[in-house]
Amino acid sequence: MRDTLITIFGGGGFLGRHITQHLTAAGARVRIAQRNIRIAQDVKPLGNLGQTQLIAADIRKPETVARAVHGADAVINLVGILKGDFDAFHHEGAANVARAAAAAGAQALVHVSAIGADAGSKSAYGRSKAEGEAAVRAAFPSATILRPSIVFGREDQFVNRFAGLISSLPIVPIIGGKARFQPVYVDDVAEAGKLSLSDPARFGGRTFELGGPETISMAELNKRIAKEIGEDPSFIDMPDSLSGLMAGLTGWLPGAPITRDQWAMLQSDNVVAEGTDGLQAFGITPTPMAAVIGDYLVRFRKHGRFGARAKRVG
Repeated sequence: MRDTLITIFGGGGFLGRHITQHLTAAGARVRIAQRNIRIAQDVKPLGNLGQTQLIAADIRKPETVARAVHGADAVINLVGILKGDFDAFHHEGAANVARAAAAAGAQALVHVSAIGADAGSKSAYGRSKAEGEAAVRAAFPSATILRPSIVFGREDQFVNRFAGLISSLPIVPIIGGKARFQPVYVDDVAEAGKLSLSDPARFGGRTFELGGPETISMAELNKRIAKEIGEDPSFIDMPDSLSGLMAGLTGWLPGAPITRDQWAMLQSDNVVAEGTDGLQAFGITPTPMAAVIGDYLVRFRKHGRFGARAKRVG
């Protein structure tokens, strides 16, 4: 991959920063395509001088996408939203990227989708992800599609979000407590993305679901986080009927804890389908949560990393 040019749409985000590090370590040049280019400024130092570049691009606007992929040897699309116009980003936007990559003569395309992408999904998110995958396949048949479960890591917006709630509330409501996840470490997903680009003959034209070594429910995850940060709140498992009503009535408000569509997503498990574990296909040993989250959740402990020592001394 040395000296190849790879355009990463959404490269300034959580997963994008890690993929950039994996690619630059392999010698690739990286072009970060971002709607708000200021978000991607901290990606610049991840490579050597001249190894990373930034370009403003909006996947909803084909002309900006074409500029971003001009001269690229490979393309990665990481763009995704949790609320808003799903079709514009997950479907039409994904189609724009795939068409532009094909027109530019890119040798490989990696499209990061999600477990739960299903044309028959109860959620608009899941349906739009499936429509995006279909559009990518139509425009760039040899694309590699990666479907990760919930991605965790130091800067994630999942484990950190729950840790923040648990550390600040004496009573913590749990929505979708029975929903099961297979959290996958961000660097494992990044490595799968890098390997997909390095060997398109082997991984191209295929879809891989990526999950960690453990399946855990939403309720179990909250309790594990609480234990990790030394908190013991009262957890209330909210009935689906009540949480669904709440999501329907307040989910449209700014800052609402959950939207109606997110509630619909929690009605299905987010785990790798049996026999389709993509990490094994890439030769990647999945990283367990227990090996990682303690290091970055330390900031939520009352006395930081010295909390246990302070308690013994007292």
